[in-house]
Amino acid sequence: MSRSGPPLLGGTPEPRGPRTTFDSDYATHGDYLPQYGDHRYRTTSYDLALECSPGTGRITARATISAVAGETLSEVVFDLGRFRITKVLLDSASPARYTHRADKLRIRPIRPLPMGAVFTVEVRYTGVPRPIRSREWGELGWEQLAEGSLVASQPYGAHSWYPCNDRPDDKARYRIAVTAPSPYTVVANGRLISRTVRASTTTWVYDQPAPMAAYLAAVHIGPYALVTLSDAVAVPQRAAVPRELLGGRFEHDFARQPRMMAVFQDLFGPYPFDEYAVVVTADELEVPIEAQGLSAFGANHVDGHRGSERLIAHELAHQWFGNSLTAADWRDIWLHEGFAKYAEWLWSELSGGPNAAVLAGRAWGRLALLRRDILIADPGPDRLFDERVYERGGLTLHALRHQLGLEAFVALLREWTATHRHGSVTTEQFLALADRHSPQSLERFFQSWLYERELPALPDRLP
Repeated sequence: MSRSGPPLLGGTPEPRGPRTTFDSDYATHGDYLPQYGDHRYRTTSYDLALECSPGTGRITARATISAVAGETLSEVVFDLGRFRITKVLLDSASPARYTHRADKLRIRPIRPLPMGAVFTVEVRYTGVPRPIRSREWGELGWEQLAEGSLVASQPYGAHSWYPCNDRPDDKARYRIAVTAPSPYTVVANGRLISRTVRASTTTWVYDQPAPMAAYLAAVHIGPYALVTLSDAVAVPQRAAVPRELLGGRFEHDFARQPRMMAVFQDLFGPYPFDEYAVVVTADELEVPIEAQGLSAFGANHVDGHRGSERLIAHELAHQWFGNSLTAADWRDIWLHEGFAKYAEWLWSELSGGPNAAVLAGRAWGRLALLRRDILIADPGPDRLFDERVYERGGLTLHALRHQLGLEAFVALLREWTATHRHGSVTTEQFLALADRHSPQSLERFFQSWLYERELPALPDRLP
């Protein structure tokens, strides 16, 4: 979160038992956020249709969710915020019995659903989406802007606007249709497949066929102009931008994004989605926000001097690390943020800025002044977005590059993204793959960088 090869599907992550190879003196966790989501089923698709009134913030919505039971289910539980539910159907039958309390929608079938059963739930609801309050990261999910709205759900704000299995390791296909007043532009995940104008409203329909975690689903609504950054057949790049930022500042600041895309494909493998979209809000945002296939920036990130280009690189890198390859549990967040941080340094090095060694040295100097009380591969649920996870995660990759050599390091990254494309990943999987790319054991290397509090020394030379 900054809001702080062949396409193979990743398999089911290995069970998260006690760490044996890389021991930690931090208590081993199961789920970091067990109160969200449900392991007992997995979703396969979401079909969301929303009618939005940006003036009042009210939505009227229908969510159709297809899923598969992982065990016998006497109830089906979704996370859903404070809405008035008008209808719930199970497998298109007569209205189902349900309760909706404490952000949990519990649906009770007449007979338990057997393990392996494929089922569909339709939920109709209305209300004003309210962000989910968190102790550590402010409000999560659907957020009203001065004109329009945005969605920033990481790590558990998705249920602020639709019923879902709000956990990172449950990934599904999405179709999102949003009807809004015609002066507004709507951007959501995936490819825009239709735009239908009816009187004073327009319906925008987006399709995201690549499996997506619930928190990565996003809708952005505002009086934006649509522009093209790249018409490349392989990866079209679009942007939705306030008109007052066009004509110089935006074009200059994002001019190098198509080149950045090409550089990252060389390093990380093919871009994992059909296209990439950027939204710039007229409001200021503390930090940018990534979602699957799109990223959002605030007007304050467009200064006409490329002052936020490292953040453009960071959000783009998340399309590989975080969105295509998504941590199976939040304790592995360094697999998102450490990789995106190192992508900033790689882009700087390859675009004429300070090289990665210089930037790593600066980061190491900052970390050396801070308390040594965090384990990067197991930071604890209150420290998911601690800056030390980002920077020490990046330093781990920088040191690994030195350990392996550049050619083997890039080969490792490309195999990592290809093998687990659109899947759920764990730190243990990455360490095992890295070991196969190294002529010597990396056990002690990763132990010191990821599972010990003391900050290791940086290597003094890079290949």
